[in-house]
Amino acid sequence: MKYVRLGSSGLKVSPLALGCMSYGEPQLGMHPWSLPEKESLPFIAQALELGINFFDTANIYSLGSSEEFLGRAVRKLTRREDVVIATKVYEKMHDGPLAGGLSRSAIMREVDASLRRLGTDYIDLYIIHRWDYDTPVEETMEALHDVVKAGKVRYLGASSMHTWQFVKAQYTADLHGWTRFVSMQNHYNLINREEEREMLPYCRAEGVAVTPWSPLARGRLTRPWDERSPRTASDPIQERFYGPTEASDREVAGVVAEIAKERGIPMAQVALAWVLQRPAVVAPVIGATRPHHLTDAAAALDVVLEEEELNRLEAPYVPHSVVEYV
Repeated sequence: MKYVRLGSSGLKVSPLALGCMSYGEPQLGMHPWSLPEKESLPFIAQALELGINFFDTANIYSLGSSEEFLGRAVRKLTRREDVVIATKVYEKMHDGPLAGGLSRSAIMREVDASLRRLGTDYIDLYIIHRWDYDTPVEETMEALHDVVKAGKVRYLGASSMHTWQFVKAQYTADLHGWTRFVSMQNHYNLINREEEREMLPYCRAEGVAVTPWSPLARGRLTRPWDERSPRTASDPIQERFYGPTEASDREVAGVVAEIAKERGIPMAQVALAWVLQRPAVVAPVIGATRPHHLTDAAAALDVVLEEEELNRLEAPYVPHSVVEYV
């Protein structure tokens, strides 16, 4: 495994991050397809064996149990200083007027709660999960700066917002001498390329690492289009993201299948190799609920697509409507 810098920071990460949304108590939160702890542990162990040192979770995943699973796995399998743990803040963890958001109150409360669940005294990368329209950006950025200066967080990241919002947050940090974001975790794959318009060029110009989520379009680019998994049946987000453009998306997936057949490799390797070759992309966040998901992802690091193949993959794409990430 060759490790890379997370944008312009000094942090070294594997070029793949293991997303831990799939690991958590199934009866908690909104992910009934998530794996309980005993079934989750082998995937974290397999990732470490492959050289993956970058693990991504969030406070909201299975209402905190994902953080708990990851924290216990790290303590059992490796040394804390050898891994990079990313977690997120924004979503409501309970009912009530103070729940959720990016207020100073919420950030201070939730960073401590995440530290307790992870069983660690610092978070490597603390990510704001969404943009908070109800809190002044100055309040958010100062609170984030304070948790960095307190030693609870090493680096800051952001996720899924409009480019103007991300620029405003970075400008606010610069204006006051506060900590900037070093990464952007956005929705980006072969059937959703809208981030190529503004966000990716901005991140590349500013040295911000891009760590896309759903690089395989929630599995739609890994198998025949009409084949469905248990997650597909219980994941309403899939229809919101991909339903309106199914005809063109199906064409893209068809080309992925053609190239995979020509090369004699799984579709997942082709689709992930395309993401890995995109400018500004540092470490896609991959999900794994079967052992071959991780071995395919690691193998994709060695797949270099030719220009002709890239052109074929990109040709069927049609613009998608903007999806508000709320």
